[in-house]
Amino acid sequence: MTGLIKKHAKSFYWASFFLSKEVFKKCSFLYNFCRTLDDIVDDNKMLDAKQQEFLNFKKNFTDKNFNNPIIREMWSIIDSENISKKVVIDLFDGVETDLKEKVQINSKKELLVYSYRVAGTVGLMMSKILKVNSKEALKGAIDLGIAMQLTNIARDVCEDKIRNRKYIEHDFSSIQKIIEESQVFYENSFNSMSCIPIQSRFSVIVARRIYKKINDYILKQKNIENYNKAGKIYVPVFEKIIQTFLSFFDFIKLLFIQNLNYDNHINHNILKEEININERI
Repeated sequence: MTGLIKKHAKSFYWASFFLSKEVFKKCSFLYNFCRTLDDIVDDNKMLDAKQQEFLNFKKNFTDKNFNNPIIREMWSIIDSENISKKVVIDLFDGVETDLKEKVQINSKKELLVYSYRVAGTVGLMMSKILKVNSKEALKGAIDLGIAMQLTNIARDVCEDKIRNRKYIEHDFSSIQKIIEESQVFYENSFNSMSCIPIQSRFSVIVARRIYKKINDYILKQKNIENYNKAGKIYVPVFEKIIQTFLSFFDFIKLLFIQNLNYDNHINHNILKEEININERI
């Protein structure tokens, strides 16, 4: 369980050192579930085989097939943390988007809906595990998930092109643009973290800072030629140490937030055209 997170989710693994064992265990259950879905989509099998595997896994989840430990663990946190099943179905819908011969995003609305489904849902479920109750703060958790997904898209353009997935154009101006868009979501997620119970708050602050820093390392490539040569872009360990140190200042700043004034209504209104967020939180 820990090995999977350490191998595939380096930023989360680093931040997870600041979680209690019980919270980390539940977050690991969620991660294992999401990782299973990702592995189905990204496997090198033929498309029809992946589609069938996806449908089988979804049916086993819906039917509560507890012979599968990943499904059993996922249902345990759905029940204990009062997570809406609609959120999990949203996640399935997002993953299914990638199970096509060709994936192409054609509008900002499609991009936001996709990013909510594959990552905003995870941010929402994670916040439920962390015992966040404020609806405005849960919207901020969705924003952080979307922000991280936009960073993923900016980082994985080459890899996605190989897999015939085009979320943005393969040019550096499009990469810069989606990074600018992600910054809006990162900024709007910050104040919401003041509603995370204090014993778990620092971990999320660190994860946000480190993931946000990936954007800077992407922009350092300066042009598409350097970007194409860079391969998978990560935040190096020395930078993670710096961002962890700077997270202490964020932690202190959040202590002084009195009222949570959520302010990303423009983007959430776009989401509302297709998804009723209030039914999910």
